[in-house]
Amino acid sequence: MNVSRNFMLLGSAFLVVGIVIGMYMGGSGDHSLALSHAHINLLGFVLSAVFALTYKAYPAMAEGRLASAHFWLHFVGAIMVNLMLFLMLAKIITEAAMVPLAPISEFLVLLGVLAFGWTVLQNAK
Repeated sequence: MNVSRNFMLLGSAFLVVGIVIGMYMGGSGDHSLALSHAHINLLGFVLSAVFALTYKAYPAMAEGRLASAHFWLHFVGAIMVNLMLFLMLAKIITEAAMVPLAPISEFLVLLGVLAFGWTVLQNAK
């Protein structure tokens, strides 16, 4: 698994979605999705790009199962967080309907970040 490439692809997909939402908000004048737009761009694009570039700069970090686990934890968690936030802000679901998936998805993202942090401590020398 090329973890750097996969993170860059994931980030690029999030960037496209974030830009489309931004274009919708700008064109319609309805900025109720601004929080979703920010999460998609920051949690989805920016973090994924930072992870991709870090793994590229430190190839030893990309070896092993922890880097792969980091990718899948972030992939699933970030998609779930962003999807639920979008659905809630678009008034398709309620905040109560996000339980228990929202805390689980946030925890997946946290676990991914912890895996990344551990990998940095072990390999980025």
